[in-house]
Amino acid sequence: MIIFKTTLGNIKIRLFEEQAPATAANFLRYAKEGFYNGTIFHRVIDNFMVQGGGMTEDMEQKSGHEPIKNEANNGLSNKVGTLAMARTMDPHSASSQFFINVKDNTFLDFRSETMDGWGYCVFGEVIEGMDVVEKIKSVKTGNHGMHSDVPLEAIKIEETEVE
Repeated sequence: MIIFKTTLGNIKIRLFEEQAPATAANFLRYAKEGFYNGTIFHRVIDNFMVQGGGMTEDMEQKSGHEPIKNEANNGLSNKVGTLAMARTMDPHSASSQFFINVKDNTFLDFRSETMDGWGYCVFGEVIEGMDVVEKIKSVKTGNHGMHSDVPLEAIKIEETEVE
């Protein structure tokens, strides 16, 4: 279990270590290292997802570990309350950033081992604190430099606890 203590409350996460072993281990490694402490939820889109895990309050990207192999072909679906890895267009580019689905986003699920079919790897779920996620998804957002959908008031992960 991982608990993110945020400026809006706590979010408790259970990892799917059997279905997404490398992804869960990667996330746990960042959590144990304290990497997420001081990062913000930097991309918030109501009725879609809230994303965090890589940007500081001044929107500087933190440097993380090497990207991991995409395990989206694990049979899990991007349903409300699940966590998935954020990535670039390269299916195997995920490192520290993640998102929490605030609606069923099955269009993000694995379809095939092709550039546009890989999808986004689900590796955990919120087991307590969906009310906090609901608060996050409802905040006012705007632009910050080249970034859009940025909360106008920073929502920070102040501390990460691993149980």
